[in-house]
Amino acid sequence: MSSSKPRLNRMFSEQGKCFDVAIDHGFFNEYSFLSGIEDMGNAIAAIVDANPDCIQLSVGQAPLLQAIPGKRKPGLVLRSDAANVYGTETPRYLFSELIDHAVEHAVRLDAVAMCINLLLLPNQPELHHQCVRNISQLKRKCEEYGMPLMVEPLVMLPNEEKGGYMVDGDIRKIMALVRQGVELGADVIKADPCDDVSEYHRVIEIASGVPVLVRGGGRASDEEIVRRTAELMNQGASGIVYGRNVVQHPNPAGMTRALMEIVHHGASADRALALLRGQGA
Repeated sequence: MSSSKPRLNRMFSEQGKCFDVAIDHGFFNEYSFLSGIEDMGNAIAAIVDANPDCIQLSVGQAPLLQAIPGKRKPGLVLRSDAANVYGTETPRYLFSELIDHAVEHAVRLDAVAMCINLLLLPNQPELHHQCVRNISQLKRKCEEYGMPLMVEPLVMLPNEEKGGYMVDGDIRKIMALVRQGVELGADVIKADPCDDVSEYHRVIEIASGVPVLVRGGGRASDEEIVRRTAELMNQGASGIVYGRNVVQHPNPAGMTRALMEIVHHGASADRALALLRGQGA
């Protein structure tokens, strides 16, 4: 048994599925990312009540989750790096900075996994190099402590083309970066959907057996998110990591429960939408 298996068992269901709600957006110094999470105590409590598998938090906010009493609460996925790539304008200097003693923080906070960026921006090879170096450093320490490493390969469009945090849905670029994350030692991959989600089985295949959780990205309509999620699960994804499409939703707990039905019970998009709208049993 690998040293990370006990924590992975807490992260995934017996069927190998996981829904991780990301609420680590305050780490990135973007005002628009704070919508819906101004009051982190309330935001975390609402999501905990809906009982997803995991909640993704930063080192400064993770104690709010772990202070909640009782055994039945989501596992902590600890964000390990802060980046400045998500604004509408590209800064003169780009970085993705690993927090100091990241794995020790994760152990202290009883995390089930750590999440780290593998960024690919046009004409920014230094940033990509920094991410590769960060993953390599973190992987060695994760092995030492039995801490699962979730690598987040993120292919982004030029900011001047779309303006901030826009994903490049080219499946060829996603596949290549996902494979690099696997080669660097990822225990879990957190990847973007491609433009045509009916092709996503190719991303699952290229991950070579490493479970793939799909990112939610920017805010979209209920219909789009639910239908995309159902198709991604049909394509072989092991689950999802959604942030703004949950915490910025008018009913975050309801959206969480609807998506959990898709991820864990294979619910159809129509069934999940009915649940979200209060029409399901």
